[in-house]
Amino acid sequence: MKKIFSSLPVKLLIGIVIGIIFGQIFPENVMSVVVPLKNILGQVINFVVPLIVIGFIAPSITKLGNNASRMLGVALMVAYTSSVLAALLSMGAGYAIIPNLPVVSEIEGLKELPEDVFGLTIPQIMNVMSALAFSILIGLAAIWTKAKTIITILDEFQNIVLAIVSKIIIPILPVFIAFTFTCLSYDGTITKQLPVFVSAVVIVMIGHYIWLTVLYVVAGVYSGKNPIEVVKHYGPAYITAVGTMSSAATLAVALRCARKSKVLREDMVDFGVPLFANIHLCGSVLTEVFFCMIVSKVLYGTLPDIQTLVLFCVLLAIFAIGAPGVPGGTVMASLGLITGVLGFGDDGTALMLAIFALQDSFGTACNVTGDGALTLFLTGYVEKHGIEKQNISMEL
Repeated sequence: MKKIFSSLPVKLLIGIVIGIIFGQIFPENVMSVVVPLKNILGQVINFVVPLIVIGFIAPSITKLGNNASRMLGVALMVAYTSSVLAALLSMGAGYAIIPNLPVVSEIEGLKELPEDVFGLTIPQIMNVMSALAFSILIGLAAIWTKAKTIITILDEFQNIVLAIVSKIIIPILPVFIAFTFTCLSYDGTITKQLPVFVSAVVIVMIGHYIWLTVLYVVAGVYSGKNPIEVVKHYGPAYITAVGTMSSAATLAVALRCARKSKVLREDMVDFGVPLFANIHLCGSVLTEVFFCMIVSKVLYGTLPDIQTLVLFCVLLAIFAIGAPGVPGGTVMASLGLITGVLGFGDDGTALMLAIFALQDSFGTACNVTGDGALTLFLTGYVEKHGIEKQNISMEL
């Protein structure tokens, strides 16, 4: 599974390059075939979105509930707070910076794409917000009633959804991306906006370092310990995360790095680092919000209104907790929010997947390094509340 996800950014990059090249050379009669094929693949991906929401969120709730404890509640609170504040920071930066970027929403000389004469429609089994509500309610109810059969079914359903993603969605994504970029290159949208996307990647990486600084300063002040004694050991984990693009794959290295710190309590390292690797995705969330704003400006000519974006940020942080710690896990889990809350179409979704993949390694490195700050926060919490050192076992 990890190998499949790890190779995805490379395949998407190849799809982008091929699409841009073909978009420049394909005649209209060939594009009349590309357009319906792109739309069909987009319909298949959109159909799976509610299944992904249910498959990721509901089982995650039941697993966390079965290990419910005081410290688990605190860990969930700080992980969600970090993600939602990172998202809101990114939103504020987007409103301040994006209007000053050289984005031209109405580009002169764009070609008309051929009409989709096939017009296949595959409706979702339920809309995304219904899937989210169902996931939360069924997960909580399964915990309250100790419904072991339902919990087992949800675990098996998660495996089914992951199989659908790995065997169907992941293989067709590079093709879908290639077709989408062929269309964007054909009509001239992407070739004329390329400098904007390069600028966005640089801005997002700066945002990662700003947020990591905030996390470590706050954790250091709260715990009364020197945060540098934690972050200075995280270099190997950061580099590993850049290479693997997976919080889960970096877990072993992150644990070794955290255990070298003299200020982190050992039981909090063993508890916090594996848990945060699965539920704390602040770098990915920060990235996704900013890129969504860029894509909205480029393709739809305007930024989403503030009420919509605040709702998106609040929900995205929830989705991040249930997202798998694998490359592209956050954006895959939140496709429903991108389409349902922000109203992105197939082109917007494909563009988000593509540009997110291009920097995913740095977002993952931010996630992993940020876990050290949250573990420092947990260490401060247990010491302030007189919680004795204990062995905590987490099923991950």
